[in-house]
Amino acid sequence: MTTRSTASRTDNTNPSAKVLLLDMDGVLAEVSKSYRACILKTCHEYGASSVTSDTIAEWKVKGGCNNDWVLSLDLINADPNGTKNLTLSQITYSFESYYQGLGNTPGLCELETLIPLKTTLEELRRRCGANSMAIVTGRPRSDCAKFLKLHGINHLFDVSVCMEDGPPKPDPFPVARACELLKVRPSKAVIMVGDTPDDISAAVECGCRGVGVVTPGDAILAEKEGKLFDSGELAVSMKKCGADIIMKPGFDELLDIFH
Repeated sequence: MTTRSTASRTDNTNPSAKVLLLDMDGVLAEVSKSYRACILKTCHEYGASSVTSDTIAEWKVKGGCNNDWVLSLDLINADPNGTKNLTLSQITYSFESYYQGLGNTPGLCELETLIPLKTTLEELRRRCGANSMAIVTGRPRSDCAKFLKLHGINHLFDVSVCMEDGPPKPDPFPVARACELLKVRPSKAVIMVGDTPDDISAAVECGCRGVGVVTPGDAILAEKEGKLFDSGELAVSMKKCGADIIMKPGFDELLDIFH
């Protein structure tokens, strides 16, 4: 399956795309050295030494892992050597100490980079028009706003639906809330772009189109192994959840959908 041919077929079977909703981590923000690393460090701090990057990916494939604080706690509890009877508050404090930094130690959030070209985002905004682009993320609002401002793209998005707003994906609430704030009806003209089955499930259940994107790390791994970029477990899982198409990192192919 080639990205170009799949995108063309999608355009023929769906109404024109009018509204764009973007997940942040793995879609806009490269987080393998930040959020993913914080999960690992937090788990290892509490004795869950068996947790690896592959473990985290496996849990993400299963779905229901949109909150990284909760995921860290669940991974620790699942490890035979993990410290038991921890509270979510304890895990959150440890995780945030790694992510935000503590004292003179810089936070791993500083290692995040923007995945798509800024020009791609600007062109999408031009094509979508006003009140048509939103962030739909499981991040806390402060982390979301910080990333958007740091990379000079905050002006491109009309609204952001974040952790504090309600139930996380795969619940359809975040997608429905974004549509409500943009004053549009959930429909196939609304595209939700994400990197996990939770993103796609939330979009589909809400009545919108789910579009998957492969993270930079997964794309690099597939290339090294001589496989198609969308052959990884996360991509396969997103397809099973109803993703219209799986795109490469940076999602330039969206320009073929938003005319």
